[in-house]
Amino acid sequence: MDGFGGYFEDEKAVRVETIFLDFLKSFRLGNSVEPYYEAEIEAMKASESTTMFIDFHHVMLFNNLLQKAISEEYLRFEPYLKNACKRFVMEQKPTFIADDNPNKDINVAFFNLPLCKRLRELTTAEIGKLVSVTGVVTRTSEVRPELLQGTFKCLVCGNIIKNVEQQFKYTEPTICVNALCLNRTKWALLQQESKFADWQRVRMQETSKEIPAGSLPRSLDVILRHEIVEQARAGDTVIFTGTVVVIPDILALASPGERAECRREAPQRKDSAVGNGGVRGLRALGVRDLSYRLAFIANSVQISDGRRNTDIRNRKKDADEDDNQQFTAEDLDDIQRMRNTPDFFNKLVDSIAPTVFGHQDIKRAILLMLLGGVHKFTHEGINLRGDLNVCIVGDPSCAKSQFLKYTSGLVPRSVYTSGKSSSAAGLTATVAKEPETGEFCIEAGALMLADNGICCIDEFDKMDIRDQVAIHEAMEQQTISITKAGIQATLNARTSILAAANPTGGRYDKSKPLKYNVALPPAILSRFDLVYVMIDDPDDQTDYHVAHHIVRVHQKREEALSPAFTTAELKRYIAYAKTLKPKMMLNQATLQLSQLLGMPKVEKVLEIAQGRNL
Repeated sequence: MDGFGGYFEDEKAVRVETIFLDFLKSFRLGNSVEPYYEAEIEAMKASESTTMFIDFHHVMLFNNLLQKAISEEYLRFEPYLKNACKRFVMEQKPTFIADDNPNKDINVAFFNLPLCKRLRELTTAEIGKLVSVTGVVTRTSEVRPELLQGTFKCLVCGNIIKNVEQQFKYTEPTICVNALCLNRTKWALLQQESKFADWQRVRMQETSKEIPAGSLPRSLDVILRHEIVEQARAGDTVIFTGTVVVIPDILALASPGERAECRREAPQRKDSAVGNGGVRGLRALGVRDLSYRLAFIANSVQISDGRRNTDIRNRKKDADEDDNQQFTAEDLDDIQRMRNTPDFFNKLVDSIAPTVFGHQDIKRAILLMLLGGVHKFTHEGINLRGDLNVCIVGDPSCAKSQFLKYTSGLVPRSVYTSGKSSSAAGLTATVAKEPETGEFCIEAGALMLADNGICCIDEFDKMDIRDQVAIHEAMEQQTISITKAGIQATLNARTSILAAANPTGGRYDKSKPLKYNVALPPAILSRFDLVYVMIDDPDDQTDYHVAHHIVRVHQKREEALSPAFTTAELKRYIAYAKTLKPKMMLNQATLQLSQLLGMPKVEKVLEIAQGRNL
């Protein structure tokens, strides 16, 4: 094992490799005759992949000692596990490697671990272990090449040194292997004989539900390699499986304002005595040299959307989420059973925000917004949005924020924000400088993070007028154009906006039209497809029913709620419905046009009906 064996043989690692190879050869699922992971080789060949994905639950079923060894010392055994995968592929399909590149490595990736840790639980105790961690992706870098193992040529004697492993930085051989050559500094990298891999760095942040009281959200750099690059997008809630490593914190080593760069230290003279001067401050004690930080090297990426989808290999990198949904036969049977329920649509409406009493029209609008429409393109290439924008205007204590909180928790790609504390850059996008490279990159805002999802904006009327102007393009064209710091880009913001606003003066005045009750400009108001007004009229009977519902919910909790469909069933049906692309027939279009022409003026509808949809 000249690639990673070093000068000694790790006997325990060799035993782990042998048992893992036996697992790949003999593991069968259920009553299957063929070994399970022979089909994985065919999947690798079909997708031209060099990564073998291993379900960790299968390892647990096969050998408890093997799964314990991999879990506790994954970083130690990883090269041996890769070698076992390569031996397995060579035995089963020798042409898979020989026809392409005899020196090609086979990578191993695990998924479906029994426990998923929170980002805050990743400490130094987890270094080298195989763990899964969940979080929200907030930033992604571009894909770059990374040198894994370098082949160097000595510029003094011409000797070739192979398989020099790179330790998170450009690493050259310490000394030439030629005993007559004492070269330590003059090397040339042979790119054709070195091993490179695609590399991407993403920034992961804690989800809002995992942040303890009084704490700020923590972030962690995640390194993706090989086939899993570009599988995590900004705004995705994902599960990364891999290991925690410690890397030098270059930024902490640099002085303030100094660019982080690597340079070779000049050899010091022996006669430069240690006692040239006394200890001067913490820097002379070497405290700055002890600055390290944690990073996470992932080998698999799973989208955490609550569905039972284990097809980890066939996730399309450039396809829309709605078009990439995959449903099992059991899922389709459950959806068909739901569809055959009498009074199906009204029961779906009743299942929306069951803790909120009444407001059926608003629940119906939220359901239609979740289902969405059909995106269209004209012959001129103009995009016609198929997402609804809904605005709820109402008196205080009318459950507006409750609707927004429920909706943001129902959709996988959703963002909840407050208009008062949101800036134009925070809602759209901003250009930030990478601290390590000094290059400019685009950092996603709320509307970009909610692409193909829902963006819930509370206190919409409290936004600054300059910040409201920034979302005009996103609400109508569903794009964000940014030109700054030499970057010119048009970003997708295909999201529905659910906004809540309070009337001017605190209470809605029925004697005035809508535009005099809401501090929103006409340009913003016209971009909302549905506008609802919630008025808290004093009525003894209504107040009694609302109070009775609130008391029952607090007293009996979930027993007080009896929606026809659970939240999981509702999510599954909405995900399935968004994959459909219905077409309107001619008679339906004529009927809708006649109803639209027969509707009164918008101001009159809002003034009299106080809540009809536009």
